[in-house]
Amino acid sequence: MRALDDASLDDALSELRSDARRGLSADEAKRRLEEYGPNVIEEEKKRPLLKLLSYFWGPIPWMLEAASVLSGIGARWEELCIVLVMLLVNGGVGWWHESRAAEAIEALKNTLAPRARALRGGERRTIDARELVPGDILVLRRGDVVPADGKLVGDELSIDESALTGESLPVDKRPGDAVYTGTAVKSGEARALVLGTGRNTRFGRTVELVAGVQERSHFQKAVLRIGYFLMAATAVLVLTVVSIELMRAQGWMDVLLFALILTVAGIPVALPAVLSVTMAVGARRLAAQKAIVSRLAAMEELAGVEILLSDKTGTLTLNQLELQEPVVVEARDRDELVLAAALASDRSEERDPIDAAILAAVDVQRLAPFEIRSFRPFDSTRKYAGAQVTRGGDSFRVAKGAPQVLLRLCEAKEPLRDAVRSEVDRLGAAGFRALGVARQDGGTWRYLGLLSLLDPPREDSARVVEDAKAHGVDVRLLTGDHQAIARQVASRVGLGQNIVEAGDWLRSDDPRQVERAMSADGFSEVTPEDKYNIVERFQREGQIVAMTGDGVNDAPALKKADVGLAVSSATDAARAASDIVLTEPGLGVIIGAIEEARRIFERMRSYATFRIAETTRMVLFVAGTIVLLGIYPVTAIMVALLAILNDIPIMTIAMDNTRSSAEPVRWNMRWVLADASLLGLTGVLASSLLLWFALSYLRLPVEELQTVLFLKLLVAGHMTVYVTRVRDWFWRRPWPSWKLLVALESTQILGTLVAIFGWLVAPIPWWLALGLWGYAIVWMFLLSGVRVLVLRKLGPRLSARHAERAGADRAERERADSEPVASGRSPDAAGDAAGRAARPDPSRARLPGNHPPGPQRPSEQR
Repeated sequence: MRALDDASLDDALSELRSDARRGLSADEAKRRLEEYGPNVIEEEKKRPLLKLLSYFWGPIPWMLEAASVLSGIGARWEELCIVLVMLLVNGGVGWWHESRAAEAIEALKNTLAPRARALRGGERRTIDARELVPGDILVLRRGDVVPADGKLVGDELSIDESALTGESLPVDKRPGDAVYTGTAVKSGEARALVLGTGRNTRFGRTVELVAGVQERSHFQKAVLRIGYFLMAATAVLVLTVVSIELMRAQGWMDVLLFALILTVAGIPVALPAVLSVTMAVGARRLAAQKAIVSRLAAMEELAGVEILLSDKTGTLTLNQLELQEPVVVEARDRDELVLAAALASDRSEERDPIDAAILAAVDVQRLAPFEIRSFRPFDSTRKYAGAQVTRGGDSFRVAKGAPQVLLRLCEAKEPLRDAVRSEVDRLGAAGFRALGVARQDGGTWRYLGLLSLLDPPREDSARVVEDAKAHGVDVRLLTGDHQAIARQVASRVGLGQNIVEAGDWLRSDDPRQVERAMSADGFSEVTPEDKYNIVERFQREGQIVAMTGDGVNDAPALKKADVGLAVSSATDAARAASDIVLTEPGLGVIIGAIEEARRIFERMRSYATFRIAETTRMVLFVAGTIVLLGIYPVTAIMVALLAILNDIPIMTIAMDNTRSSAEPVRWNMRWVLADASLLGLTGVLASSLLLWFALSYLRLPVEELQTVLFLKLLVAGHMTVYVTRVRDWFWRRPWPSWKLLVALESTQILGTLVAIFGWLVAPIPWWLALGLWGYAIVWMFLLSGVRVLVLRKLGPRLSARHAERAGADRAERERADSEPVASGRSPDAAGDAAGRAARPDPSRARLPGNHPPGPQRPSEQR
């Protein structure tokens, strides 16, 4: 439809076979919807069958499939069944959980679908905006967001195109003029012929460009590091076992089958699924708090946010002007001044925000005795609005508008001019918008005084800023307004007065100015391009950045931010580029979202620690026993059973109770690996002592010995979950959720019954099974104590090394930044490097989320 952009209105109507008075028929609209597709920017989605099959394709599924083939060749039907169950569990459970999560998120996103009014068969109907097609006749009126590109038909409109162009002043549109998706109607009512929908709109290309901003999240990087570590460790140990066993002339099929199953048990095949389910559960909880998550990985990023770049208008403020204390000049009192301003205001439904603020400050009953004989609205030429008013037999005129224009209208003397100018300057410096008011009785105009207007902060903004600081998050103000207005708002919401003009900072080579800007409380006169560069600057400093936005031009910056937050009034383009969409005004929901994200982080950390510890204990103990003693401590079936009985209940970690940290949290792999290695090596020691006791004193046959070790590995492994889920003694609050408790204990009991009744294994007596439970419980207490004591000693050292490494990474980024960069991407690189060198290292020795066990925020998730 782009060819019609330059065509006349009549030619466009003819080409699209549309009637400006009746629109399209329902049947024709349906046909065109099939031809052009829905009025949305569709995301590419896999077919359900292909998505399901993808869970059975890859290195881990290949190993399981190879093990099933070997079991079949060797006629080991029991092992074949167990391996197939593992394959179904590892693939099917992940597919089921992620599909449910995706469906839930999609359903929540559908609640954001905008509506539109269109003529269908001559009748005005309200339909989903996604059903609009080229040729439809839209009905637009004040307050609407234009849902498709088109041309005006008939009447005139005033449209705010700031979301598309960044220009703050409304644009007057006449018949034949173009209107664009995402812009807002400020006044008037008119029809519009739809020319383009979906990707065939002006901001369609913007969204396509945004799609090119693809960066791995900190969460994805952490998962990959965990996976690579476990795969490498498992591969080394398994290859060692295979080599030694083949040299001992063991049957190659037996060795290969055992190696494959041990590899599968050691590698965290369920890690991505468990973490995705954990975040999906959190996303559903956030939806109940009016925050809809469109990218699951953003949940982990939100937990580590250190900088929140917040829009001013409509986010920290109400986006509606409010009358402040007026300045009386020649009026008798405040009431006369405000009443005159109200009489010079438009009282229709389409009044502008200034008139609405003035009328809201006046009792309607006071206006009733006055009759407006004529009214002339504000225009950019005269710069004031005026009215002819009568009351009884009296007649007078009133005017309100630009203070200096009304001074000329009143033919004010120099002392009055100086006094008014001084007041206007004072109000401007304080961040208020000044408006003059005058009245004419007979032939004489009196300058009544000045009105001061301000877009006031939301009632909860100051509390939200305070809560953010309490959570370790720095809120920085972003606004296109003047510095004085930014300071006024900042002071009223609890931010400081260090407001920097964004353009001056981004173009500066002065290290002192750059250092001051990096610690600024906010940025004024910000353009959409500045927002992207500000986000990038903070990210280069190693900060995790969240940003709020609402316009099409905010989309690249929202995509660039670690967490993009679309506010409730955001355009479709901003929502598409964001990770989280707020469905209520203000930032209050963000604090709840941060707390939930930090709880999710704790659950993920708990699982990652458990999984690494379990792999270390299982693979190292089995490999060591085979190499040193020449016996298999467990059979292939037992290894497969352990993998199944571990992975199924561990999914309930997503519903576990946990604390929300009082500081931003990040992955510190040194900490996680040290914690998990301590647990794993202690577990190897416990298993080795049990093996020595069983061989030396119990003198059990090999088959019963294997069952004993199987049950010990199962029970002790499940008890390790209780140890890793908190950073203190395992019995401290918050206690496990009932779902986690039931899942862990039921699988432990099932494994115990397997050992006692000899299902697929050699049976052992009741007393021995109970003894193993007691042994595992004693070691759980010992493990928890050793972990708390050791990590409290090592914690500060590990955190300091992590900070040192982060500083080295930052220095490396600075060296890279000192090389020439493409124009338009960021300001001068030399200025960047100088500013970063002057600013204190943001990599703090105190690493949020990775410090030793200690006090945390007491909030818990039930």
